[in-house]
Amino acid sequence: MTNSCLMYSIKKIRSKKVPGAPEICFVLLCLAFAPVNAIVIRHDTGYTRYLASEADYPGVFPLAQQGRRKVCVATVVAPQWALTAAHCASETGLQATLTEGRPYAVQIARQTHYIDALHLHPGWTGELSEHLHPRQVDLALLRLSAPVSADVVLELYRGEDELRQAMTFLGWGYTGIGTTGMSVDDGQLRFAQNTVVRADERLRFEFNDPRVNNSEVEEFEGIPALGDSGGPALLTQNETMWLAGIAVGELTGEAGSPGPGRYGAVVVYERVSQHLAWIDAVIKDAHKGEGVVSLSAN
Repeated sequence: MTNSCLMYSIKKIRSKKVPGAPEICFVLLCLAFAPVNAIVIRHDTGYTRYLASEADYPGVFPLAQQGRRKVCVATVVAPQWALTAAHCASETGLQATLTEGRPYAVQIARQTHYIDALHLHPGWTGELSEHLHPRQVDLALLRLSAPVSADVVLELYRGEDELRQAMTFLGWGYTGIGTTGMSVDDGQLRFAQNTVVRADERLRFEFNDPRVNNSEVEEFEGIPALGDSGGPALLTQNETMWLAGIAVGELTGEAGSPGPGRYGAVVVYERVSQHLAWIDAVIKDAHKGEGVVSLSAN
């Protein structure tokens, strides 16, 4: 990944009950010039209130790690399957390793597991520079060589009422505040919350400034940032948390764009509910999935 920009990385929560303008991804700046970031938070809440314990989220795992820096994230959605952003396959060593005929090692719930197949969504063209274009579907399913414990699995959201719903993001690495954007890397896992402002083919969230529109700001308002591609947007309904979105990027290039990680920034997630047929079909019969890279691939 010497010449590419690093993506998004967040974590998830297991399936358990709990009380027109140019667009580019969270890659925005390349590794040589900018650090990888995780959750960017409100300026007026305090860093420690956003801290979370990794042990509470065993079903979400990074696809690559460089020291404390974790790059791209996947979420376990079935005992032998995880869901991530398609562009993460090439932004990490995942796709290259599988193409070479070797399994790709990851850490899930502090145990080593191996990915042995990659199923890219048929709507993914592989054009990273246009991965937020409407014609792209930035999703990929990862098959594990052996199943994980069922209690780390996060179930997929199967409703269609995401609009105006508050969701939870997770991430670790660099952080920052909305007034200045990304800043420091302390290796801590953080969470944030945000409300869906648009739900069509994808989900959109806006980083609201509590000084301007306090009535629309979540107590733990925030957004993910560099390094967090593939991370989950989590929706709680009926006291159960579901995987509703997969992080793919931040909108930029529009007039008045505030800059990455600042108040006013808009982040985009693939809308899981719109791709259930593909996800279910691949998991049911992996041999019929499209866009497969596996240990048996040429």
